[in-house]
Amino acid sequence: MARNEEKAMSMLNRWLRVQSGEEGKKEERRPYLASLCEGLPEAEKWRRQIIAEITKKVSEIQNPGLGEFKIRDLNDEINKLVREKGHWERRIIELGGPNYLKTSVVLDENGQEVPGTKGYKYYGAAKDLPGVRDLFKKDDKPLNKRTRSEMYKCADAAYFGYRDEDDATLLPLEAAAEADAVSTAVLEYTERHTGAGGAANADDDDDDGKGTDGFVAHVPVPSAEALEKAVLAQKKRDMIAQYVSAEEREAQQAKP
Repeated sequence: MARNEEKAMSMLNRWLRVQSGEEGKKEERRPYLASLCEGLPEAEKWRRQIIAEITKKVSEIQNPGLGEFKIRDLNDEINKLVREKGHWERRIIELGGPNYLKTSVVLDENGQEVPGTKGYKYYGAAKDLPGVRDLFKKDDKPLNKRTRSEMYKCADAAYFGYRDEDDATLLPLEAAAEADAVSTAVLEYTERHTGAGGAANADDDDDDGKGTDGFVAHVPVPSAEALEKAVLAQKKRDMIAQYVSAEEREAQQAKP
């Protein structure tokens, strides 16, 4: 009797599957490459499927009693699915769909982004595996800052460059560099003043034949005799103003 009831239930279940269209329907496999998908709704469907698989595996990896090897395998599978989800999200953008990459940040149970290194993330119990915990351990030791007096202990005369003259290898190099700089400056000065200085020297040679220094006077320069005459005349005027009255000066000026 129980056997017949089981058959009836089996036939009933089959009839329900046929009515819903699930009977005879082959299970579709997700394409190996996201670029093989040409339709946006299909790409959205495969992305949802990957998210469901990630959610299932993340819930499984929360159990620390699975063992180290099982937890590592699950963590690798989750990272592989996360990379595949990124491929499908980029394919959705290429097909003209929404940009899921902006919001595809995986969070842990505390609402914080899952930690990892260079794209590889650790989920659930994988964060407590040997060697993994050390990656996220923060160094809380304060940095020992040196005081001003300790820093000044290293700042001696050599630090400020006062002992550079004692370096036997540095002095010849500096002398050679100084000689090169002086020769370069003299050469530039000579080339720059060759054209203008030649014309000025030629004019001085025509005037007095002593135009070797290239000096050009831009204002009239009085001679020594003119200066002596001017000094004597000034002294004469001072003595007259001191010893001669104003009436006598007017009388002398009135004389022819």
